[in-house]
Amino acid sequence: MVGIFIFHLIFGLVIFNVLLGIVAYLILLERKTAAWIQDRIGPNRVGPKGLMQPLADGVKFILKEEFMPANADRWLFYLAPIVIITPALCGFAVIPWGGVLAAGTRLPQWLPWIGGWAFPHNVPVMLANPQVGVLVVIAIAGLSIYGVVLAGWASGSKYSFLGGMRAAAQMISYEIPLILSLLSVAVVAGTMRLGTIAQDQVGYFATVFILPQWNIFIQPLAFILFVTCIFAEANRTPFDLAECESELVGGYHTEYSSMKFAMFFLAEYSAMITGSAVAVALFLGGWHLPWLDHLFYGGPQPLATGWAGMFLKLVVFGAKVILFLFFYMWIRWTLPRFRFDQLMNLAWRSLIPLSLGTFLMAGIFVYLRQQGIIEHRGWLLLGNILLILGSLVVGRWLPSMPTNRRVPVPGSRYNQWPAINSTGNIS
Repeated sequence: MVGIFIFHLIFGLVIFNVLLGIVAYLILLERKTAAWIQDRIGPNRVGPKGLMQPLADGVKFILKEEFMPANADRWLFYLAPIVIITPALCGFAVIPWGGVLAAGTRLPQWLPWIGGWAFPHNVPVMLANPQVGVLVVIAIAGLSIYGVVLAGWASGSKYSFLGGMRAAAQMISYEIPLILSLLSVAVVAGTMRLGTIAQDQVGYFATVFILPQWNIFIQPLAFILFVTCIFAEANRTPFDLAECESELVGGYHTEYSSMKFAMFFLAEYSAMITGSAVAVALFLGGWHLPWLDHLFYGGPQPLATGWAGMFLKLVVFGAKVILFLFFYMWIRWTLPRFRFDQLMNLAWRSLIPLSLGTFLMAGIFVYLRQQGIIEHRGWLLLGNILLILGSLVVGRWLPSMPTNRRVPVPGSRYNQWPAINSTGNIS
């Protein structure tokens, strides 16, 4: 199986380096998106139309001074960027990028030693295809919190420490609805393999040919919950309370500089790519090319194809990921930042109950389908709609949480209560 090993090695190196290059240009895309939304020009000086700006930023990071705070824990301070970037890059391994290469597909002749060798069986176009791919995604998402907490603690700064504590509370809270939304999809699909879930979405509803059977149309509430949670897990606006400049200077990475600071940026954008790829695989049809698959294939898009079919699937999957990344940036420069109490209330009073309802509904649907009572997935869509409407009705009856209570400050000109002077008399 040397040929399969070399294929996965080459594919892994290509994916890893391409994604690192995409991360660099995502920063440029974000700055251009911000400029477009704010009616500015954006970076346009370094290279034609500013295309060399990521290279200039990289050189700047390399040349900046390495700073070590006096009160920092030296080893943990260096370890934190490594801990936070490792899970973000490991998530790429279980993403089903391009379907399956069919048995008999031959490797290019120009490859040394194995040129012209044919695959003896179907080979998934992904680095790893574990039976518990959804659980791997959940585990990787949970590991990212350690780097944030380490950075906040090891810096020896009160701003970094508060940012780390905020991030810990936020990420742990939003992991619960994130996990339940992923498991809702896995329960209905009957598998935890990301590639199998993506392939199950290839096709159209029997009653409505123009509508592809993507999970976003079957479980829209699970998709909304998942998107909200990956925004919070990546500490992206409007959930960037862990690093908000107006209160915490820079949050958990306030004391970092040079390439250590760049690694935090790299981890954030890598996590964005991983989250977008998981959203595409689980909810947006994966590599499915709706309405044009009959034009290319003369029928439903097959799972196992040759090199041409694999590259087409890679392009379709990559295009969906890029569109979802643009959605990330669009939201950042459109919505204002939450208050922290609003952030936590959203998770514990709204998202967690809704995700529990979504998971319970998915389980009930699977049970009724196994009993032969219902079969069409449209019933699950109806259940999602009823759950959304029911939550809106129940939400109006929930008691509101008091916020921004006025605290009397004796001696303040804004105080409505009389101040007591040093003699004990009211002034």
